Amino acid sequence: MTETIRTGSLRGIMMRGPGLPATLPFYEDMWGLRLAHQTDDCALLRGTGEEAFLYGLKEGPVFGIEYVHFAMPDRAAMDALHAQCLARGAIVLGKPAEFGDWAGGYGFEILDPDNRRLRFRTDALRHDEETEWAKPRKVSHVVLNSPDMEGTQEFYEHVLGFRVSDYSADQMVFLRCNTDHHSIALVRGNYASVNHVAFEMPTLDEFMRGIGRMKQKGHVPSWGPGRHGPGNNPFAYFVSPSGFVIEFTSELQQINEDSHEAKVWSRTDPEAMDRWMTAGPPTPAQRAVMQGRPDPGFPELRAQALGAS
Repeated sequence: MTETIRTGSLRGIMMRGPGLPATLPFYEDMWGLRLAHQTDDCALLRGTGEEAFLYGLKEGPVFGIEYVHFAMPDRAAMDALHAQCLARGAIVLGKPAEFGDWAGGYGFEILDPDNRRLRFRTDALRHDEETEWAKPRKVSHVVLNSPDMEGTQEFYEHVLGFRVSDYSADQMVFLRCNTDHHSIALVRGNYASVNHVAFEMPTLDEFMRGIGRMKQKGHVPSWGPGRHGPGNNPFAYFVSPSGFVIEFTSELQQINEDSHEAKVWSRTDPEAMDRWMTAGPPTPAQRAVMQGRPDPGFPELRAQALGAS
Protein backbone atom coordinates (compact mmCIF):
# COMPACT_ATOMS: atom_id res chain seq x y z
CA MET A 1 0.00 0.00 0.00
CA THR A 2 1.30 3.45 -0.91
CA GLU A 3 2.23 5.57 2.09
CA THR A 4 -0.15 8.46 2.64
CA ILE A 5 1.27 11.97 2.18
CA ARG A 6 0.35 14.10 5.19
CA THR A 7 -0.55 17.77 5.14
CA GLY A 8 2.34 19.73 6.70
CA SER A 9 0.69 22.30 8.97
CA LEU A 10 -2.06 24.86 9.30
CA ARG A 11 -1.06 28.38 8.22
CA GLY A 12 -4.33 30.19 8.97
CA ILE A 13 -7.57 31.15 7.33
CA MET A 14 -9.08 33.76 5.02
CA MET A 15 -12.59 34.85 6.04
CA ARG A 16 -15.09 36.68 3.86
CA GLY A 17 -18.28 38.64 4.37
CA PRO A 18 -20.02 41.99 3.93
CA GLY A 19 -18.00 44.76 5.53
CA LEU A 20 -15.37 42.41 6.91
CA PRO A 21 -12.29 44.58 6.13
CA ALA A 22 -13.89 47.42 8.11
CA THR A 23 -13.51 45.31 11.29
CA LEU A 24 -9.70 45.57 11.03
CA PRO A 25 -9.38 47.95 14.04
CA PHE A 26 -10.84 45.29 16.36
CA TYR A 27 -8.10 42.80 15.43
CA GLU A 28 -5.33 45.39 15.63
CA ASP A 29 -6.38 47.29 18.75
CA MET A 30 -7.90 44.48 20.80
CA TRP A 31 -7.10 41.01 19.51
CA GLY A 32 -3.38 41.68 19.13
CA LEU A 33 -2.75 41.01 15.44
CA ARG A 34 -0.94 43.42 13.14
CA LEU A 35 -1.74 44.50 9.60
CA ALA A 36 0.64 42.80 7.16
CA HIS A 37 -0.89 43.79 3.83
CA GLN A 38 -4.01 45.55 2.60
CA THR A 39 -5.87 46.02 -0.70
CA ASP A 40 -9.17 47.70 -1.51
CA ASP A 41 -11.20 44.63 -0.52
CA CYS A 42 -8.93 42.63 1.79
CA ALA A 43 -6.83 43.01 4.95
CA LEU A 44 -4.21 40.39 5.93
CA LEU A 45 -3.19 40.14 9.58
CA ARG A 46 -0.03 38.60 11.01
CA GLY A 47 0.91 37.34 14.44
CA THR A 48 4.29 37.27 16.13
CA GLY A 49 5.40 34.13 14.28
CA GLU A 50 6.92 33.69 10.83
CA GLU A 51 3.71 33.29 8.82
CA ALA A 52 3.04 36.00 6.24
CA PHE A 53 -0.51 36.23 7.57
CA LEU A 54 -2.71 34.24 9.94
CA TYR A 55 -6.12 35.73 9.35
CA GLY A 56 -7.62 37.47 6.35
CA LEU A 57 -10.63 39.78 6.16
CA LYS A 58 -12.06 39.78 2.64
CA GLU A 59 -15.09 41.64 1.36
CA GLY A 60 -17.75 39.26 0.05
CA PRO A 61 -21.50 38.78 -0.27
CA VAL A 62 -21.75 35.83 2.17
CA PHE A 63 -20.28 35.37 5.65
CA GLY A 64 -17.98 32.36 5.62
CA ILE A 65 -14.58 30.98 4.66
CA GLU A 66 -12.72 32.14 1.56
CA TYR A 67 -10.13 29.41 2.11
CA VAL A 68 -8.42 27.42 4.87
CA HIS A 69 -4.67 27.81 4.45
CA PHE A 70 -2.16 24.95 4.84
CA ALA A 71 1.60 24.53 4.40
CA MET A 72 3.74 21.80 2.86
CA PRO A 73 7.46 21.56 3.60
CA ASP A 74 8.72 21.85 0.01
CA ARG A 75 7.75 21.64 -3.65
CA ALA A 76 8.35 17.91 -3.92
CA ALA A 77 5.93 17.29 -1.05
CA MET A 78 3.45 19.70 -2.64
CA ASP A 79 3.57 17.84 -5.95
CA ALA A 80 3.18 14.52 -4.13
CA LEU A 81 0.15 15.78 -2.22
CA HIS A 82 -1.40 17.08 -5.45
CA ALA A 83 -0.96 13.66 -7.08
CA GLN A 84 -2.51 11.99 -4.04
CA CYS A 85 -5.51 14.34 -4.12
CA LEU A 86 -6.11 13.47 -7.77
CA ALA A 87 -5.67 9.75 -7.20
CA ARG A 88 -8.05 9.70 -4.24
CA GLY A 89 -10.88 11.55 -5.92
CA ALA A 90 -10.64 15.08 -4.55
CA ILE A 91 -11.99 18.06 -6.48
CA VAL A 92 -8.69 19.65 -7.47
CA LEU A 93 -8.87 23.21 -8.82
CA GLY A 94 -5.69 23.20 -10.84
CA LYS A 95 -2.10 22.04 -11.08
CA PRO A 96 0.56 23.24 -8.63
CA ALA A 97 1.74 26.66 -9.75
CA GLU A 98 3.17 29.95 -8.53
CA PHE A 99 0.71 32.08 -6.57
CA GLY A 100 0.42 35.62 -7.85
CA ASP A 101 -0.79 37.12 -4.58
CA TRP A 102 1.16 39.08 -1.97
CA ALA A 103 2.34 36.03 0.01
CA GLY A 104 3.64 34.33 -3.12
CA GLY A 105 4.91 30.76 -3.10
CA TYR A 106 3.83 27.62 -4.89
CA GLY A 107 0.86 25.33 -4.48
CA PHE A 108 -2.70 24.47 -5.43
CA GLU A 109 -6.30 24.41 -4.17
CA ILE A 110 -8.98 21.77 -3.67
CA LEU A 111 -12.53 21.62 -2.36
CA ASP A 112 -13.54 19.54 0.64
CA PRO A 113 -16.91 17.69 0.68
CA ASP A 114 -18.66 20.80 2.05
CA ASN A 115 -17.38 22.91 -0.89
CA ARG A 116 -14.83 24.70 1.28
CA ARG A 117 -11.76 25.84 -0.56
CA LEU A 118 -8.47 24.58 0.88
CA ARG A 119 -5.23 26.24 -0.22
CA PHE A 120 -1.82 24.55 0.09
CA ARG A 121 1.26 26.74 -0.16
CA THR A 122 5.03 26.38 0.16
CA ASP A 123 7.92 28.82 -0.37
CA ALA A 124 5.74 31.69 0.85
CA LEU A 125 6.82 35.05 2.21
CA ARG A 126 7.98 34.78 5.83
CA HIS A 127 8.54 37.31 8.61
CA ASP A 128 11.14 37.34 11.36
CA GLU A 129 9.65 36.08 14.60
CA GLU A 130 8.84 38.75 17.19
CA THR A 131 8.63 38.59 20.96
CA GLU A 132 5.72 40.92 21.62
CA TRP A 133 4.09 40.10 24.96
CA ALA A 134 0.60 38.56 25.03
CA LYS A 135 0.02 38.67 21.29
CA PRO A 136 -1.11 35.68 19.17
CA ARG A 137 1.72 33.68 17.65
CA LYS A 138 -0.19 31.51 15.19
CA VAL A 139 -3.57 30.04 14.34
CA SER A 140 -3.76 26.94 16.51
CA HIS A 141 -6.80 25.29 14.94
CA VAL A 142 -9.91 25.80 12.85
CA VAL A 143 -13.20 24.14 13.83
CA LEU A 144 -15.74 23.45 11.09
CA ASN A 145 -19.41 22.49 11.26
CA SER A 146 -20.43 19.82 8.77
CA PRO A 147 -23.75 18.17 7.88
CA ASP A 148 -21.76 14.99 7.11
CA MET A 149 -19.15 14.79 9.84
CA GLU A 150 -18.12 11.20 9.10
CA GLY A 151 -17.82 11.80 5.35
CA THR A 152 -15.79 14.96 5.84
CA GLN A 153 -13.60 13.20 8.41
CA GLU A 154 -12.92 10.40 5.95
CA PHE A 155 -11.90 12.97 3.33
CA TYR A 156 -9.40 14.70 5.62
CA GLU A 157 -7.93 11.35 6.67
CA HIS A 158 -7.86 9.57 3.30
CA VAL A 159 -7.07 12.46 0.96
CA LEU A 160 -4.99 14.78 3.17
CA GLY A 161 -3.36 12.41 5.66
CA PHE A 162 -4.94 13.75 8.85
CA ARG A 163 -5.25 11.43 11.86
CA VAL A 164 -7.84 11.23 14.62
CA SER A 165 -6.62 12.46 18.00
CA ASP A 166 -9.86 12.28 20.00
CA TYR A 167 -13.65 12.42 19.84
CA SER A 168 -16.15 14.45 21.84
CA ALA A 169 -18.89 11.82 22.15
CA ASP A 170 -20.35 11.35 18.65
CA GLN A 171 -20.60 15.09 18.02
CA MET A 172 -17.03 16.16 17.32
CA VAL A 173 -13.76 14.75 15.99
CA PHE A 174 -10.29 16.26 16.46
CA LEU A 175 -7.87 15.79 13.54
CA ARG A 176 -4.11 16.35 13.45
CA CYS A 177 -1.61 16.68 10.63
CA ASN A 178 1.49 17.09 12.83
CA THR A 179 2.20 16.87 16.57
CA ASP A 180 -0.46 19.45 17.49
CA HIS A 181 -3.46 17.62 18.96
CA HIS A 182 -5.69 19.16 16.32
CA SER A 183 -5.34 21.58 13.46
CA ILE A 184 -8.85 20.85 12.18
CA ALA A 185 -11.85 19.75 14.22
CA LEU A 186 -15.25 18.82 12.82
CA VAL A 187 -18.58 19.30 14.56
CA ARG A 188 -21.82 17.63 13.55
CA GLY A 189 -24.07 20.39 12.23
CA ASN A 190 -27.21 21.01 10.22
CA TYR A 191 -25.23 22.87 7.57
CA ALA A 192 -21.66 23.75 6.61
CA SER A 193 -20.28 26.74 8.51
CA VAL A 194 -17.31 27.92 10.52
CA ASN A 195 -17.56 27.09 14.22
CA HIS A 196 -14.53 29.04 15.46
CA VAL A 197 -10.88 29.88 14.85
CA ALA A 198 -8.36 29.57 17.69
CA PHE A 199 -5.24 31.72 18.08
CA GLU A 200 -2.29 30.42 20.09
CA MET A 201 -0.67 32.50 22.82
CA PRO A 202 2.92 31.46 23.62
CA THR A 203 2.36 30.89 27.37
CA LEU A 204 -0.43 30.51 29.87
CA ASP A 205 0.41 33.91 31.39
CA GLU A 206 0.11 35.53 27.97
CA PHE A 207 -3.18 33.71 27.39
CA MET A 208 -4.56 35.26 30.58
CA ARG A 209 -3.10 38.68 29.77
CA GLY A 210 -4.79 38.56 26.37
CA ILE A 211 -8.12 38.00 28.10
CA GLY A 212 -7.28 40.88 30.41
CA ARG A 213 -6.51 43.18 27.49
CA MET A 214 -9.88 42.35 25.94
CA LYS A 215 -11.72 42.94 29.23
CA GLN A 216 -9.97 46.26 29.82
CA LYS A 217 -11.22 47.33 26.40
CA GLY A 218 -14.78 46.29 27.21
CA HIS A 219 -14.91 42.93 25.42
CA VAL A 220 -15.51 39.99 27.77
CA PRO A 221 -15.33 36.27 26.88
CA SER A 222 -18.54 34.67 25.73
CA TRP A 223 -17.25 31.37 27.20
CA GLY A 224 -14.23 30.85 29.44
CA PRO A 225 -11.58 30.94 30.62
CA GLY A 226 -11.49 27.20 31.14
CA ARG A 227 -9.46 24.17 30.07
CA HIS A 228 -10.72 21.58 27.59
CA GLY A 229 -10.43 17.84 28.07
CA PRO A 230 -9.60 16.92 24.45
CA GLY A 231 -6.35 18.71 23.64
CA ASN A 232 -5.85 19.83 27.27
CA ASN A 233 -5.77 23.45 26.08
CA PRO A 234 -7.04 26.49 27.97
CA PHE A 235 -9.79 28.37 26.17
CA ALA A 236 -11.46 31.76 26.11
CA TYR A 237 -13.98 32.43 23.37
CA PHE A 238 -15.05 35.83 22.07
CA VAL A 239 -17.44 37.00 19.36
CA SER A 240 -15.93 39.31 16.77
CA PRO A 241 -17.72 42.42 15.45
CA SER A 242 -18.76 40.46 12.35
CA GLY A 243 -20.22 37.62 14.41
CA PHE A 244 -17.44 35.03 14.03
CA VAL A 245 -16.32 33.12 17.13
CA ILE A 246 -12.61 33.43 17.86
CA GLU A 247 -10.60 31.87 20.68
CA PHE A 248 -7.44 32.48 22.66
CA THR A 249 -5.67 29.24 23.55
CA SER A 250 -2.25 27.95 24.63
CA GLU A 251 -0.39 24.77 25.61
CA LEU A 252 -2.21 22.52 23.12
CA GLN A 253 -1.37 18.88 23.73
CA GLN A 254 1.50 17.51 21.65
CA ILE A 255 0.92 14.01 20.29
CA ASN A 256 3.38 11.12 20.47
CA GLU A 257 2.55 9.09 17.36
CA ASP A 258 4.03 5.92 18.86
CA SER A 259 1.86 5.88 21.98
CA HIS A 260 -1.23 8.02 21.45
CA GLU A 261 -4.63 6.35 21.31
CA ALA A 262 -7.76 8.28 20.43
CA LYS A 263 -10.26 8.61 23.28
CA VAL A 264 -13.98 9.31 23.28
CA TRP A 265 -14.60 12.16 25.71
CA SER A 266 -17.96 12.62 27.44
CA ARG A 267 -20.15 15.63 26.65
CA THR A 268 -22.18 15.18 29.84
CA ASP A 269 -19.27 15.06 32.33
CA PRO A 270 -18.58 18.71 33.23
CA GLU A 271 -14.88 18.02 33.84
CA ALA A 272 -14.50 16.60 30.33
CA MET A 273 -15.72 19.92 28.92
CA ASP A 274 -13.75 22.10 31.35
CA ARG A 275 -11.05 20.49 33.49
CA TRP A 276 -10.66 23.65 35.58
CA MET A 277 -14.43 23.89 36.19
CA THR A 278 -14.18 27.66 35.86
CA ALA A 279 -16.20 28.19 32.67
CA GLY A 280 -19.04 25.71 33.01
CA PRO A 281 -20.79 24.34 29.94
CA PRO A 282 -21.40 26.61 26.95
CA THR A 283 -24.67 28.51 27.16
CA PRO A 284 -27.42 28.03 24.55
CA ALA A 285 -26.42 31.42 23.15
CA GLN A 286 -22.80 30.29 22.85
CA ARG A 287 -23.82 27.09 21.11
CA ALA A 288 -26.00 29.09 18.73
CA VAL A 289 -23.26 31.50 17.71
CA MET A 290 -20.85 28.57 17.21
CA GLN A 291 -23.31 27.01 14.78
CA GLY A 292 -22.41 29.91 12.52
CA ARG A 293 -24.21 31.10 9.44
CA PRO A 294 -24.76 28.69 6.52
CA ASP A 295 -21.76 28.84 4.20
CA PRO A 296 -22.40 27.43 0.71
CA GLY A 297 -18.70 27.51 -0.08
CA PHE A 298 -17.87 27.29 -3.78
CA PRO A 299 -20.26 24.87 -5.54
CA GLU A 300 -19.62 26.69 -8.81
CA LEU A 301 -15.94 25.70 -8.63
CA ARG A 302 -16.97 22.07 -8.10
CA ALA A 303 -19.23 22.25 -11.17
CA GLN A 304 -16.43 23.80 -13.25
CA ALA A 305 -13.91 21.18 -12.11
CA LEU A 306 -16.27 18.30 -12.85
CA GLY A 307 -17.21 19.83 -16.19
CA ALA A 308 -13.56 20.09 -17.19
CA SER A 309 -12.74 16.49 -16.21
